[in-house]
Amino acid sequence: MLKILIAEDDNELRQLFSHVLMKNGYVAKGVSNGKEALCAMDSDYYDLLISDIMMPVMDGYQLVRQLRENGNTTPVMMITAKDAFDDMRQGFLSGTDDYMVKPININEMVLRVGALLRRAQMIHDRRLVIGGTVLELDSLTVRTGAESLVLPQKEFMLLYKMASFPGRIFTRYQLMDEIWGYDSESDTHTVDVHIGRLRERFRDNPDFKIVTMRGVGYKVVKL
Repeated sequence: MLKILIAEDDNELRQLFSHVLMKNGYVAKGVSNGKEALCAMDSDYYDLLISDIMMPVMDGYQLVRQLRENGNTTPVMMITAKDAFDDMRQGFLSGTDDYMVKPININEMVLRVGALLRRAQMIHDRRLVIGGTVLELDSLTVRTGAESLVLPQKEFMLLYKMASFPGRIFTRYQLMDEIWGYDSESDTHTVDVHIGRLRERFRDNPDFKIVTMRGVGYKVVKL
């Protein structure tokens, strides 16, 4: 069974999330702050983390940032009462994979959990599927129906990164750091050039499109 860790300082919410997740076939464990979550993840394996932001001792931003700095790639969903765009942006920049604002629809939460877990498995398999389009990491190949296209490495990795998290906004700086590396001498214009090439290559793709978030960055959207 897939195991999910819940970091939430509200005891009633923590119990509700645990109950619903277990009812849907998952194993769930709850902790009350980020420090407890780190300890739990050090001592056991979890397939996904659900974390509140405002918690005592260590908040959700600090928790996710610490996990990512330690090389932990466990999918993270943040559930919070903070609904401002800057709060959402900070959550994604800290390394979270999805974001829900309280009060949440509990059934939607279950659907999102399932989607995150499926996506994580596809990344582990080094293969990503969006509708009828398949991205194969080992061969840098994008297949749509009978058509197959081998991309330059940076273009493929850029598309693969964004397509792994449909709807998630990536800033230019974030994409530069993750695809080109922190010590790259290139500037963020390089990202724009590669995005332009990808748009041209896949302008007729029926399964996804690359959307510009003016002043912020880019995201891949399923069609």
